[in-house]
Order: sequence, then C-alpha cells, then structure tokens
Amino acid sequence: MEDQTTYLQDYKRRRIIDAHLHFNPEEPYFSQIAREAGHVNSWEHLQEEYARLGYVGGIVMGNRSLNIKDHDYPGPLWYCVGLDREYLGGNSLEQAAPLIEENLRNSRCVGIKLYPGYDPCYIYEAAYEPVYELAKQYGKPVAVHTGETAGQGALLKYCHPLTLDEVAVRHPHLQLVMCHFGNPWLMDAAAVVDKNENVALDLSGLLEGRFSVETLFRKKHGYLEQLRGWLDYLDNYDDVMFGTDWPLVNLEEYVNFIERLIPEEEQEKVFFSNANRIYGLGL
Repeated sequence: MEDQTTYLQDYKRRRIIDAHLHFNPEEPYFSQIAREAGHVNSWEHLQEEYARLGYVGGIVMGNRSLNIKDHDYPGPLWYCVGLDREYLGGNSLEQAAPLIEENLRNSRCVGIKLYPGYDPCYIYEAAYEPVYELAKQYGKPVAVHTGETAGQGALLKYCHPLTLDEVAVRHPHLQLVMCHFGNPWLMDAAAVVDKNENVALDLSGLLEGRFSVETLFRKKHGYLEQLRGWLDYLDNYDDVMFGTDWPLVNLEEYVNFIERLIPEEEQEKVFFSNANRIYGLGL
C-alpha cells in the first residue's frame, strides 16, 4: 500500500498547473469517463479536488464552438480555443480566422488547439497558415494533438509528432506544444522537441482510468523505461509540462505517476513553472 499521507503533504507544498484538460460538465461521454477515473464530471467536484491536491490552475483544450460565449470557464481555468472536427466539418480555416482572433483577444484564452487525426489534415498544409499568423500576432502558443486517438474514426498519419517539425522550422517564432508527447512515437517526438527550440510538450493522456502506480511500473516496466529514457534524452526539462487530459484519469494517481517519471529536482518546473511561462498565466 502506497503512503498517501506523504503524497498529500507533498501536494500542500507544491503548486500544480494542469496544462491539458477538457471541461464539459454533465456531458454524457465525459461524465462516463470521469466515473471510470473515480471522479464526478462537475465544476464543484473538480474545484474540491484542485483544493485538496494543490492544483492552482488548468488549461482547457477547447472542444466547443469558436463562439467566445461558449468559453466562459470558472475560477482558475484558462483555455485554448479549439479547431476540432465539429467546426471544420463545414467551415474553412479562413472563415474561422475572425472568430479565432476574437478569442485570442480574451485574456483567458491562452492559445489555440489543433486536432489533426480527428481532422483529416496535416498541420503543415497551407490552410493552417492564417492560424499560425494569428498565434504569432498575439504571442500565444498553438497546442497540437499528437499520438494515439480516441476511437477508430481518426487517422493516425495526420497526428504523428514528426508533422510538427515542418511547422516549427517554417515558423521559428511560433510556440508549439506537442500534446501527449506523441505517444507512442516517443523517439520521433523527442527528436522534434530536442531539435526545435520552439516546441514544448505536455505529458497528458498517457494513461486512462484508475491505476495503482506500483502495479503499473511493474507490469509496464519496458514501456515506462522507454518513456523515462526519451524524456532524459532531451536533457532539458524546461519544455516539459504536466497535464492530465481530465476527466480521462484520476487526478491524484496521475500526479503520483508523473512523480515517478521526472527527477525530483525538475518537478517544480514540470508541475508548475513551465506551463505558467509557456502559456503566460502570470501565477
């Protein structure tokens, strides 16, 4: 049995920013996966867990429309306005530009989220250029889904982490965030982050549901050693951010998991200061 008292004492000393979550209270799909992770999909429950565990803020990856009125989040939640398949199914990025800009003017909007894979489009295609120009104009990052997708309807070739390399080279003054560390293409993901100073990563969504950290590290030893090894390969934790993909995982267990991966001397940066700086939260 793990010593939860020690963990809780650590939480009280540490500030945590969740650099990648989703927030759709009472929505049936999200409510189901929240229950499977031992949570309730409501702001009241999330607020209680944040206070208990030391989370001081979170960044919502938009799954709603581009209408700024749909992004009125409570308390310590900022957001990245999301260009997901529901919007792009019937609209062009050129049409989206004025709505994106309206969000970027909002101080609570700290970036743009792209969903390649769910959208059958490579992020280096010309259609995305207006998005990148707006992000640079407002000095806000572009977060990009990379790695595996939920369900079989998406196409993995569009969300391989190598696709970020061309955008990073073409736009050296654009801050990119590689969501999910390109999992399971860890070697390629590490190469892109190591090569490009303008690419950061978040460690969200690597697991789902409930788990025992001790059992996980015993059963998935090979995979987790690779994950730790490619993080060490970067030899620089200044661009690594903690994220959960809430409500996909249990908030407490996921902190314990990331603690086991990240050297203790680097944890303050990963859990707090990197996200605070990269997303400009001012905490």
